[in-house]
Amino acid sequence: MKKKIVVLDCERMKYANTGLYHYCMQLGMALQKVMASKEHKLFFYVRKVNEYIFGNTAWYLLQKGVDKFFMPTNNVALWHCTYQASNYFPFRKKVKVVYTIHDLNILHETGYSPSQIEKALSKIQQRIDRADYVVVISNFTLQDVTKNLQLRQTPIKVIYNGCNFDKIEKLQPPQHAIHNNFIFTIGTINAKKNFHVLPCLLEGNHKILLIAGITHDENYKQKIIEEAIKYNVQDRVIFLGAINENDKQWYLQQCEAFVFPSLAEGFGLPVIEAMYFGKPIILSNLTALPEVGGKLAYYFNNFNAADMQLIYKNALAHYHSHNDLPLKIKEHALQFNWDTTAAQYLQVYNSLLTPKSIPIV
Repeated sequence: MKKKIVVLDCERMKYANTGLYHYCMQLGMALQKVMASKEHKLFFYVRKVNEYIFGNTAWYLLQKGVDKFFMPTNNVALWHCTYQASNYFPFRKKVKVVYTIHDLNILHETGYSPSQIEKALSKIQQRIDRADYVVVISNFTLQDVTKNLQLRQTPIKVIYNGCNFDKIEKLQPPQHAIHNNFIFTIGTINAKKNFHVLPCLLEGNHKILLIAGITHDENYKQKIIEEAIKYNVQDRVIFLGAINENDKQWYLQQCEAFVFPSLAEGFGLPVIEAMYFGKPIILSNLTALPEVGGKLAYYFNNFNAADMQLIYKNALAHYHSHNDLPLKIKEHALQFNWDTTAAQYLQVYNSLLTPKSIPIV
C-alpha cells in the first residue's frame, strides 16, 4: 500500500530563537519517532537554509516565494499548518488541512485598532473555514476561538505543547556567568512580554535581572532601561540577547527565580522549561499562564511595584519553607511531553486520512 504524504509546515523556523521555531523543531522530531514505519510519510516544509535540520534521512519540501499563490501539494494527502497567520496555506487544493492556532493575543494586547483586530480575525476565520481539523494549544485559546470565531462543523481539539528541550547533563558556564542571586526571564523583547515591570524587583537589594531574547522593539527595550534608571538599578539589568540551549539551561538551573510577567500567551513554553528545573516560578495571572503554571507557580496579581515586590518576597519564602516543592514543580513540567503531543497529532492525522477511523473525543 502506497504511503500517504503528510507535510508539517516548518517555514517559520526561518526565525531562530523564537517560540515557533522551537515548537516546529520539537514537534517535528517527536513526529519522526511516532510516525516511523507507519502508514504515512512525513515531509518537512522548510526554507532552503533549514534543509536537513531534521536529519539527512528525513524528507523535505522546500519553500519558494511562489508557494503563496501555487501551493506545492501535488500527491500530498494532509497539510499541517503550524502557524495561524501563515501565508502558505492550501486554500484551493484538495488536501486535508490541520490548522494549529496558538493564540488570539491580538485581543489581549494594547495598541491595536478595531480594524486591525477585525482584519486579523478575518484571516484566521478564512483558514478555519478551509481547515478539516483545528488544534489549539490551551483551553484558554479554545475559549478565545469559540467566543470570537465561527467553527461551524470543523472539529477542534486542545493539544498541549511539550517540554521544550532535552536536559544537557554537563552544562558549561556561559560567557556572562552570574554567581550572585539573579532573577531570570526569557522572551522576545517587545511590549507584550511586559519586561519593563521587572526592574522594581531589584530595589533595596543586590540582585541582578537577566533578560534573554532577541530585541524586536528597540523603543520598548529603552522603556525597560528607563524603568531601571527610575529605581537606580540600571547597572543590574543585563540584556543577554539570543542565547543557546546550554546557556539557557545554565541560567534556569542557577537562577534564584524565573519571572514571566507576559500580558498575552497562548501557552508559554518558557514556563514549562523553567519548571523542569524545579525553581520558583512567578508569572502574570493573565491569559493561558495560570493554566500552564497551575497551583505550583506564583502569580503577580497586578504590576504595582510595591505589590510585585511583596509577592516576590512571599513566593521565595514559601518556596524555601517547603522542601518538596522542587520535585513537585519538576513533576508538573514532565506532564508536558512532546512524544505525547506528537501522538495526539498523529491521532488527528489518522482521523482525517483513515475513512473509518473512530472520531476523537
